[in-house]
Amino acid sequence: MTSNEDAFARARRVIPGGVDSPVRAFGSVGGAPRFIERAHGAYVYDVDGREYVDLVGSWGPALLGHAHPQVVSAVQAAAARGLSFGAPTVAEAELAELIRDRVPLAERVRLVSTGTEATMTAIRLARGATGRDLLVKFAGCYHGHSDALLVAAGSGLATAGLPASAGVPASTVASTIVVPYNDAAAVRAVFAERGEEIAAVITEPAAANMGVVPPEPGFNELLRELTSASGALLIYDEVLVGFRVHASGWWGLEGRTVAPDLFTFGKVVGGGMPLAALGGRRDVMDLLAPLGPVYQAGTLSGNPLATAAGIATLGLADDSVYAAVNAAAAELGSAVSAALDGAGVPHRLQRAGSLFSVFLGLSEPVRDYATAQRQHTGAYAAFFHSLLDAGVALPPSAFEAWFVSAAHTGSVLERVVAALPAAAVAAGTALADGH
Repeated sequence: MTSNEDAFARARRVIPGGVDSPVRAFGSVGGAPRFIERAHGAYVYDVDGREYVDLVGSWGPALLGHAHPQVVSAVQAAAARGLSFGAPTVAEAELAELIRDRVPLAERVRLVSTGTEATMTAIRLARGATGRDLLVKFAGCYHGHSDALLVAAGSGLATAGLPASAGVPASTVASTIVVPYNDAAAVRAVFAERGEEIAAVITEPAAANMGVVPPEPGFNELLRELTSASGALLIYDEVLVGFRVHASGWWGLEGRTVAPDLFTFGKVVGGGMPLAALGGRRDVMDLLAPLGPVYQAGTLSGNPLATAAGIATLGLADDSVYAAVNAAAAELGSAVSAALDGAGVPHRLQRAGSLFSVFLGLSEPVRDYATAQRQHTGAYAAFFHSLLDAGVALPPSAFEAWFVSAAHTGSVLERVVAALPAAAVAAGTALADGH
């Protein structure tokens, strides 16, 4: 039988770093990644045959739990009819209608294959709609790996973007301005100086890629106020939170008080298959080809297997599912804090709906990326490996959200709770040792 170590060694001989997405390599926590062979409900199983309670959830899509039988059946039935056609299908319109029903502001919807495609297209569309070039984004918010969005924060309140990856020309990100998240004064200053040049503000309406950092009261409303006044567009990147924290995503959870011009969706909307979407105002969306001058295309956009998974998942994600996910997140988050308190480990547990994460070594609220970076990543690595050894799989990075599903109930949560005290002690030891 192949072991995780053997699988990793084999993969490294043919795949850069042995993985097809960097966080999977365990570089932030150390050790060999677990190669997953199968998953069901709240559990994943590696090639060594070990079972883990999964708190990664494929980074969000597994709202219902892994391999939900009705979703699997829908995909199997679609596969039997053909894997890809390169032609329109009725299922594409059906999934777009389900998205619009949940988020009526998404008057028109375009299906794509990845969240990166969705955000990249939304920005191109905003620039095409406004005739402007400048983009405002927030430090610590991740919007995919397209060149214009791989931008690091500079010094000061607001700076021109600098490439955060080799291979990204400085000229490509020169029209991106990076502002600290939740910093109202900085955003106001940018719009006061350059508002007439700004095509769009793109934001995670609740940040979940620097750990979970919710928006401060009034922050998203301020973004809407400033963009509306200047003629810029507001893009809600709900690739992570969309249809996970609420039936209508973060927009619904915050009470529909903000009206973005464009949304991007991913993860849950594809039910675990490669599918994402952008949607928004009809007049803006109709600028996309073939109706308008903004080009976007994709051979696998609206793939019949992915649309089948998305339709089945959204159809099953009713109020009872969201209630179960919220209850599991509340119970688990409280247990994490209690265990860390019991071990005397300073920490900050933060929530955005059912998403949460823990910042070890910090006690003050984490409101931006600069504060998130002050957490003790070594303590997180010790916490992570203690739980992994006990059969609980956390995200292999301190800068990620934890995901539960409707399958995380009863004995599943009890297993995690039982493993937390030892993990908290391990984190405390790492903090004390300074490692």
